[in-house]
Parts: sequence; C-alpha cells; structure tokens
Amino acid sequence: MMGQHDGKTYRPWEPQRYQHEAHSPAAKLPEGDLVFFLLDTVPRLDWCRFYAPYATETRGAPPFDPAMMVCLLLYAYCVGVFASRKIALACERNLAFLAIVGTERPDFRTISDFRKQHLVAFQDIFVQVVRLAREAGLVKLGNVSTDGTKIQGNASRHKAMSYGYMKKEVERLREEIEALMTAAYQQDEAEEAALGRRRGDEVPAELVRREERVAAPRCHGSGMPTDGEETSRPSTATRGGDPRRQGPEQLYGSRAA
Repeated sequence: MMGQHDGKTYRPWEPQRYQHEAHSPAAKLPEGDLVFFLLDTVPRLDWCRFYAPYATETRGAPPFDPAMMVCLLLYAYCVGVFASRKIALACERNLAFLAIVGTERPDFRTISDFRKQHLVAFQDIFVQVVRLAREAGLVKLGNVSTDGTKIQGNASRHKAMSYGYMKKEVERLREEIEALMTAAYQQDEAEEAALGRRRGDEVPAELVRREERVAAPRCHGSGMPTDGEETSRPSTATRGGDPRRQGPEQLYGSRAA
C-alpha cells in the first residue's frame, strides 16, 4: 500500500510492520540498538520541509518516503557510514539498515541526490534528533556526542540550561553535523571519480549467473577437464601407454589389408 502526504503518493514505509514480520531483521538486533530509537523518534518529527518539493511533481514513479530516507541517513552517519554507495550496499546486507528500509532498496544515486536536495533541512532535523536523544538521557547517538559537556547522572542530565548554553550547544552540534556532511560529500565525490555509474561491488559479467560461477573453476585454470574433454580424450591404449600391454598393431599401427 502506497503512502500519501498532502495528496502526493510515496512508496510505502511501514517500519513498525516490518518488525512483526517473520524473519524480521529487527528481531535479530539487540534491544538497545540505536536504530530503534530512531525508528521511534523519526516518525514524530515535522516533515513539511521534506515533503514540499514533491507536492507538485507528477513525473516518474512515486519517490521514497522522505521520513525513511532521513532515518536511513541519520543512522548511517551516526555509525560512521558516509559514502552513498556503502549505505546502499548496507541496505541489502546489514540488519539495522534493513530494519529501516524493509523491502525498499534506494540506490546510491538516490541517496546522494536526496542528501544534496535536502541538505539544510537534513542538518536542522539532525540537530533536533540529537537534542531529543540528550533529553532521553543518551550521552551519545552512535558516534555523535549529544552533549559537549558529557553530562552524567539524572540530576545533571535534567538540570535547566541557560539560553546562552543552549545556543552554544546547538552551534556545537551544527559544526559536528556539518563535518559529517562534509565527510559524506568528499567520499561520494571520490567514489564518483573512481567508479562513475558503477556501484563498485560488481562481480565480472561472466560470473553473474550462479551456474557460471560454479562452472568457472572447472573450466579455467584448475587443470580439470570439462565434460567434453573427458569424452573426447583417447584412452591410454590408443595414445601410447605401457608397451608391454600393447600388441603389435597398437605399437606399429595397423597394417594395410
């Protein structure tokens, strides 16, 4: 079932349903994994700035839900995965990433373009999520510190902060998040220059099909004969084996009649 927002149709994103499916990736993760905090927090945020650019766009297939894409980028950057190609690959193989995207598979180009299109809004919501994590008592959000003072204990965690301190803390968060964005941009640029349109994890074309991968070691470089070679090779008796086991016709060739 497709999702909708202000009349615009998006690809479905139902992370809570994914968690209750048989063989759900989420069921295999530790209960305290960061991904669950994000899955609980992200849907409650204000997404108007992210949905607005798609409201009047009618061309092409329905886009991925911006909430899913933001959740994906938040988790990736918090755990130190910056390159769009690596994020796309993780969406196919990593349990926490699969818990976010479910059956959806955004490719690296989609991930990179989304970040570029929503860069400012994404940085703002990143700051918001980190502050919510601090209010929830988390000292770190993955690799991202939620508080520059590394506050410990409930009393310190919940004490009132001055306006000046809060302003400084937001500035610190923005600087840290901008550094993450810069790292993501630089890695994407480097991989784009090296790989172009390729993902970077492709196997050789002749090994894509499973039966060809299985057959390849037999056919190339292993020294083992193929089925055709096995049947076409002459027997020892006809190509010169032990002379003591051969008759005169085999040693000298058959005589003409």
